Amino acid sequence: MRKYALALDLKDDDELIRQYEEYNKQVWPEILESIKNSGIQNMEIYRTDNRLFMIMEVGDDFSFDVKAEADAGNPKVQEWEKLMWDYQQALPKSKPGEKWVLMNKIFSL
Repeated sequence: MRKYALALDLKDDDELIRQYEEYNKQVWPEILESIKNSGIQNMEIYRTDNRLFMIMEVGDDFSFDVKAEADAGNPKVQEWEKLMWDYQQALPKSKPGEKWVLMNKIFSL
C-alpha cells in the first residue's frame, strides 16, 4: 500500500468553510464510488483555518492519470468538482488548473 499527502486551500470565508464541511459530511454516493473504484482504499481530509490536508492510502493498481481520466468522463464527478470549486482555491504556487497539490514527504519516524 502506498500513501500520498495532498494540500489545497479553501476560500478564507467562515460561512463558505462551514458549508464545505457540511458537504463533506454527506459526500454524494457516486463520488464515494468513484474514489473506491480508482484504487483508493482510505482517504482522510483535515483542516486548519482554510488549509486542507488530504491523506490517501492506495492499492498497487492506483494511478493519478487513470483516476483523472475516469473523473473527466464521469458527469457526476464533474458536477461535484464544479460545486467544490465554489469553496476551494488553488495554493499560491500551484499550476494553472491544479487543485489538490501532491506534497513531498520530508520526515518519517
